[in-house]
Amino acid sequence: MTAPPRRVTQRDIARMAGVSQATVSLVLNNRTDAEVRIAPETRDRVLRVIAETGYAADPVARRLASRFNRIIGVFTYEPAFPSGSRDFFHPFLLGIEEYAERVGCDLLLFTSAPVVDGRRRIFHHDNRLRLADGCILLGREIPGAELQRLNGDGYPYVAVGRRDDAGGPVPYVGADYASAVARLVEAALRHGHRRLTYVGMGSTAESSQDRRQGFGAAASTAESARQVSAAPGAADATLDDLLADGSTAAFVEDFATAVALEAAARRRGLTVPGDLSIVTLGDPTVPVPTDVVFTGFRIPREEMGRQSVEVLTGVIDGSAGGLQQRLLPCELVEGSTLGTPEPAVDRR
Repeated sequence: MTAPPRRVTQRDIARMAGVSQATVSLVLNNRTDAEVRIAPETRDRVLRVIAETGYAADPVARRLASRFNRIIGVFTYEPAFPSGSRDFFHPFLLGIEEYAERVGCDLLLFTSAPVVDGRRRIFHHDNRLRLADGCILLGREIPGAELQRLNGDGYPYVAVGRRDDAGGPVPYVGADYASAVARLVEAALRHGHRRLTYVGMGSTAESSQDRRQGFGAAASTAESARQVSAAPGAADATLDDLLADGSTAAFVEDFATAVALEAAARRRGLTVPGDLSIVTLGDPTVPVPTDVVFTGFRIPREEMGRQSVEVLTGVIDGSAGGLQQRLLPCELVEGSTLGTPEPAVDRR
């Protein structure tokens, strides 16, 4: 039986390039700071030998040498790949993958965590977080108790989306929902709307809190600015409530609810935006077919994914320069569903 070829080592590379093993290590780790001076021709010679031999660094050895293995974990509190939620997680994952590739990190998706009350939990008897240098957390809602434990353990992580303090401040990259909603409310007021209603889903997540806060602050000068919760599949009941109140503009947290509300209004012969303006407060989180271009805003999901990796790698290597909490601006969409209200009539 023919013996397998011997694995090329850093010592071999050093001998073939005529340099020290330390120089090979510095080139492999791309050290270019002021304290390390490697002549360009020496670096090129080492890289040429590496390419010719097909040398691949031992990841375990590199981790022992640098304390990091350049693996970033991704933990999703809901399944990342079911068809019903692909529009929610997919852009985040695209951004995460793109930036991880740019900085030379691999991704490890944690899928073995047990499901408790319909949601995954990080901490369990076979917790594998330590396989990665740090972890990006994705979820509509993230339990504060788990964030508190991560803070207490000192494990490097970044949450996607703003999160409240949990035994200390939480590093995150989120979207500035409050400012985006406020700008839409201000636009409605300029159109002449005076009775406004925020249509929420009863969520206690920080993203919902921020939307409601932005609505309340910007609508303080309106004649009426109220907040209601819409039950799933109850578009007609929600429409009845809006008409009974005399609301002329609805700010709808859930995109699917906005689509159903517009369809219910059309069935009754009402016009959007003449009889009722409908503003959406984010992109679809599930596929919702519609030909209507709603006025609202887009969430910078891909950029949030990219910057979450940027922040996490800074936390891991110590270059973050303190706590990182970033809120990215949302892009407003000038759709066709916000306009000047028509004179009030009995629209019920």
